[in-house]
Amino acid sequence: MANTQSGTESGVREVLTLARLNTLDWVALVLLVIGGLNWGLLGLFGIDVVARLLGDMTTASRAVYVLVGMAAVYAIYLCAGKLPAKP
Repeated sequence: MANTQSGTESGVREVLTLARLNTLDWVALVLLVIGGLNWGLLGLFGIDVVARLLGDMTTASRAVYVLVGMAAVYAIYLCAGKLPAKP
């Protein structure tokens, strides 16, 4: 149990609050998972799920590919922000 007199509990709550993902983070994460699974299926079995569902290079499938790419760029930004500062 955290010691409430020394402020340890509030420090833990603050860290947990900062570690939570916002809506944009979740959307990016879901898009990255979709893109990763699509690439995995394409590499293993030659199945492009996005193309099968939305058509081969239609406007909708291209939009999905662009969104997945934007999610990857956003993830790079998030990761760079989480890296420790150089001493």
